[in-house]
Amino acid sequence: MDQSERFSVDFCRHDSTVAHAWARTPAEPSAAERVDLKGRVRSLLRAQDATLLAHYYVHPDLQDLAEETGGCVADSLEMARFGHEQSSRTLVICGVRFMGETAKILNPEKRILMPDLEATCSLDLACSAQEFVPFCDAHRDRTVVVYANTSVEVKARADWVVTSAIGLDIVRELHRRGEKLLWAPDRHLGRYIERETGADMLIWQGACVVHDEFKAVELQALIASHPHAKVLVHPESPEPVIKLADVVGSTGQLIRASRESQSEEFIVATDGGIIHQMRKLSPNKRFIEAPTAGNGATCKSCAHCPWMAMNGLSALARVLETGANEIRIDPEAGAKALRGIERMLDFAASRTAPARPRGAQSYGDAYAHGMGPA
Repeated sequence: MDQSERFSVDFCRHDSTVAHAWARTPAEPSAAERVDLKGRVRSLLRAQDATLLAHYYVHPDLQDLAEETGGCVADSLEMARFGHEQSSRTLVICGVRFMGETAKILNPEKRILMPDLEATCSLDLACSAQEFVPFCDAHRDRTVVVYANTSVEVKARADWVVTSAIGLDIVRELHRRGEKLLWAPDRHLGRYIERETGADMLIWQGACVVHDEFKAVELQALIASHPHAKVLVHPESPEPVIKLADVVGSTGQLIRASRESQSEEFIVATDGGIIHQMRKLSPNKRFIEAPTAGNGATCKSCAHCPWMAMNGLSALARVLETGANEIRIDPEAGAKALRGIERMLDFAASRTAPARPRGAQSYGDAYAHGMGPA
């Protein structure tokens, strides 16, 4: 057994954290309560010079509010980049904790709030810095590449931080340079990139609680009943599921594929929250959630992240009213984590024209001039 196998985690079956997250899922407000809460949030955002950023996987109400108030709905990287480009003094992140931390790393001078600080990620939980740093130290000949779904401390040990949207291109370039890699934490995404690039990758054995539950046999049965549907799969899914895909990509890439494709029907193998945006962009098309082991079985994921579900309108209004749930990170760890993120951003900018402007002050300068959190 490879040393990294010791850190394999199956949260669906062996950990209480999923059940705890589902227990914290807020109750659905009534229609009248929704109207009141949305109005309060709009007023509070204006009063506090705050911008709302929501991930594709959170409740549709939060996605709509972000768009309606001048914020954004996006993946984790674009949320952080969008936030950095805003003049707002406060960013409110509807997502999971690593997204709030990434926003703080890139925007150390801003106040970052979240509806629930306990909204975490199974990939983050599966890769603690206490275990990961010694593992990296034992393989110093390898370039350390970590997925964005990790803590500040894990990012601080990495040479590169990547998202699913750009990880394949970055690894392909590192492989071209002849570098051997240590990849963490998602094993399915790591193996997909390894297969696509041929890179020498030592892969940490984490997995997403949602994507790990998609099953090829169930997906094949669904494809048989919808033979004209295009299959959209996130690369955090197991290899047999990926092999059935028409398109493999990040959340943003899958949304773009659904919009640009001439197909009128799609099977979507990622968190079901993404379908809200797909339907808004393509209202005449049909979107079907791919089956997981949770359908008729014991798993509680069922194509919806329990931690994303912890974000709610009431909690959002409460943090704006009270200032609670502010993200704070260690400035030294944040500065170290920033290096790997900036490498990714620089790589992305080098592949577009014109390069994305950063303004007079770089992200790193913000830390250098004491603008990090107290």
